[in-house]
Amino acid sequence: MSSGVLFDAPGPKARRRHAVLTVLGALVLLGLLWLVYRRLDDKGQLTSAMWKPFLEASTWQDYILPGLLGTLKAAGTAMIGAAVFGIVFAMARMSHVRPLRWVAGVIVELGRAVPVLLMMLFVYGWLSTRGDNDNNPFIATVVALVIYNGAVVAEVIRSGVDQLPNGQREGGLSVGLTQTQTLRSILLPQAITAMMPTLISQLVVVLKDTALGYNVLYGEMLYKAKNAAVSSANIVPMIFVVALIYIALNYTISKIAVLVEKRLQNRGQAAGAGEHGDGPGAGVTAGVAVTGAPGVNFGEQHTT
Repeated sequence: MSSGVLFDAPGPKARRRHAVLTVLGALVLLGLLWLVYRRLDDKGQLTSAMWKPFLEASTWQDYILPGLLGTLKAAGTAMIGAAVFGIVFAMARMSHVRPLRWVAGVIVELGRAVPVLLMMLFVYGWLSTRGDNDNNPFIATVVALVIYNGAVVAEVIRSGVDQLPNGQREGGLSVGLTQTQTLRSILLPQAITAMMPTLISQLVVVLKDTALGYNVLYGEMLYKAKNAAVSSANIVPMIFVVALIYIALNYTISKIAVLVEKRLQNRGQAAGAGEHGDGPGAGVTAGVAVTGAPGVNFGEQHTT
């Protein structure tokens, strides 16, 4: 008898075969890890001397911490810029003005299609033709991150608006709001709230992509780590430490996304309980209610 939708439960022979394959796969993986370990050990990358630079204050003060600050600076600036870019172009893509909608669509699709590194190199090369400036690497890194991630944010917000019930838009238009006012005051706040976990998860992408600034000589964490590894000849330990820092930062952002999602779910459940409760206000309001904007409630009220 089938225990699943797409496959039957494995029998005794299949379970034994799966167990054997699992053991063989684990042995192959362990063998590969052992080969990597031996190769690194032969190169002297795993000796205690390779880790001693991390006990020196100069390694952190001159390389890792400035690189971390550069990463956070670029990521923070790009996050703000991508949020503004995404909201503006999401509204433009949903505008009733056809030329504006078409231009915004072209820009968003180009922003999503062109690789971040290619945009970074293009902006850096263009800035270099206008003269050397110490801020050129930072500007190139941030602009590329804003364009790509802003385009993604715009599509996420547009998708959130498209998923809203039609009654939300109709309720705004029925009380005399224009399409732009309805979008800005009613639909957009609801879409951003609904897609907030996805938007926060996009911050992880922004943070990781700051490492591409290495290619335009921006002083982010990977670039500084490379300089430190050159002076200490401990490239593998340095990469390992930098990877741990990136993992810690991305894990923190991921946990924030989970907390925000839970809070939004709890708030939605509380709002639903209030609407369907048995309190004095129950049964008073009927009709279509638009609850996207704070303090805005569209619909017909009938007293019983």
